[in-house]
Amino acid sequence: MLPILNIIAVTTFASALSSRALEPVLPLVAGDFGVTVATAASLSAVFALTFAIVQPILGAAADMFGKPRLMIACLVLLGAANIVGAMATSFEMLFLSRVLVGIAAGGTFPIAFGLTGDLVPTAQRQVALSRVLAGAMTGNLLGSSAAGVIGDFLGWRGVLAVLGAIMVVASVAVFIGFRRGGVTSSKGGVSFKSLKDGYRTILRNPNARVCFTAVFIEGLCVLGLFPFVAAFLFELGETRASIPGVVIAAFALGGLFYTMSVSRMLPRFGVRGLMVGGAAIMALQFVVIAFGPRWEIQAISFLIMGWGFYSLHGSLQVFSSDLAPEARASALSLHAFCFFMGQAVGPIVYGFGISHIGKMPTLILSATAILVLGIVAARLLHQKPAEMVDI
Repeated sequence: MLPILNIIAVTTFASALSSRALEPVLPLVAGDFGVTVATAASLSAVFALTFAIVQPILGAAADMFGKPRLMIACLVLLGAANIVGAMATSFEMLFLSRVLVGIAAGGTFPIAFGLTGDLVPTAQRQVALSRVLAGAMTGNLLGSSAAGVIGDFLGWRGVLAVLGAIMVVASVAVFIGFRRGGVTSSKGGVSFKSLKDGYRTILRNPNARVCFTAVFIEGLCVLGLFPFVAAFLFELGETRASIPGVVIAAFALGGLFYTMSVSRMLPRFGVRGLMVGGAAIMALQFVVIAFGPRWEIQAISFLIMGWGFYSLHGSLQVFSSDLAPEARASALSLHAFCFFMGQAVGPIVYGFGISHIGKMPTLILSATAILVLGIVAARLLHQKPAEMVDI
């Protein structure tokens, strides 16, 4: 596999690290600025919303000006935005810094997958994308856990200052790595007309409707569940705040297991087998969680769910990367936009379902939706990359 993938993985690691690191210290932020924890939580919400909204713009910019150039610029912005946040003198200033973090992260994570698609043939792309995804999973795991430790010693400002320094170092490392790998000279060379043609090609591809709808439903059903994990555990008598973090972190750990196993699973089951199998595994875990077992069992369920989720999601990413090769960053940015919009809508849908029909029926409906999604997507995604089954 190309060594440059390790450099690309650094960008996904940085993006994921910045996205999760502030959440464990939100109570400290609330105390310093005299706002409620609910108000402080808006810092996480604005990151996700900004990340989603900027996707079509940044995807187009990457296709026009070059993916490596945009990724390095966004890493620099990540560093600057986190440092500005560390020096914030008001909650409004900190809020604005998180908007900038959302924009910058939006120009690293999806574009990294687009660049991987440019560099790696379709037959090896799912394995390559899994390596890049491993950077993001590591960032997710370390973001919350390390931030909590740093926050205990240096406070929330220390967390953002350390993050800013890491982003600066990462931007230099990625610049050097791209230069040595011969990809920094890559140019977008895409005009507005060709960009318009690229979007037309993407949306005319019948796979686009399937991929974008599928990732929206994924975000809604799976990530929309996460804000309710703590409440579900509280109902079981588990009042320790650290336990929901452990349970949710197990999902990211399952994603890492996927990245380590996909190269062996793909030749055996094929991409469609991974899609159906991943959906079935997720559906079963929803049912287990619906019965409200002990937190240790739920952590195991989330770990297994993470493996199943990325088996399906990683397959959909490969199809999205082939919607329009000449506008790959735009296609993957639309993919990310739909996914994060589903994540934004998910808590609203779950909240309505839980309050009106109850926890168990809502989770059973989610299990059914995910299972049907995997089967339907595997049947409808009939074009390339069919050859991935045979690698």
